[in-house]
Parts: sequence; C-alpha cells; structure tokens
Amino acid sequence: MDEIQEYLENGAIVIDVRTVEEYEDGHVLGSKNIVLDTIPEQVEEIKALGKSFIAVCRSGARSGQATQYLTNEGLDIINGGPWGDVDQFVE
Repeated sequence: MDEIQEYLENGAIVIDVRTVEEYEDGHVLGSKNIVLDTIPEQVEEIKALGKSFIAVCRSGARSGQATQYLTNEGLDIINGGPWGDVDQFVE
C-alpha cells in the first residue's frame, strides 16, 4: 500500500485493464481504461505518456499480467491489484 501511495504522489497514471463494461460500473477517478487484450497495440501510446503507472483490475490477476508485460517493455509500473485498493488513495 505504501508503494501505491508513493506512486500516486509522484504522478503515476492508473491504468485499469478491465473491460469497458466493468470500468463503467466503477473506477479510480482519472484512470485510463486500456483493456488488457489491447495493451500490446497501445504500448507506444502508453510510453508516450512519459509517466510511471499503476495497473488495476477486479482481482489483481489481469493487472499482474499487464504489469509483467509493460515492465518487459521498459515501463515503470506496479500492480495495484483490485481497483478499490488504489481508489481509496485518490480524492
């Protein structure tokens, strides 16, 4: 949890990798919805944001996959797990 707070304080962007429908049912304010399956096609756009990132989903499994993939692509990203775990730190 301290790592999540630290990333947020340093301007990290929250990437929600759930489906559009799941995202619309509730999400972290200001997060970007990038569905897990579309991440490979959007890597360059994500890199262009020039920030660090926190990946979230419903349980932490999909965000874990996204974190591993994007880390391998050279991005500074952590797995925030369930989106509610990150949402509590966002006002």
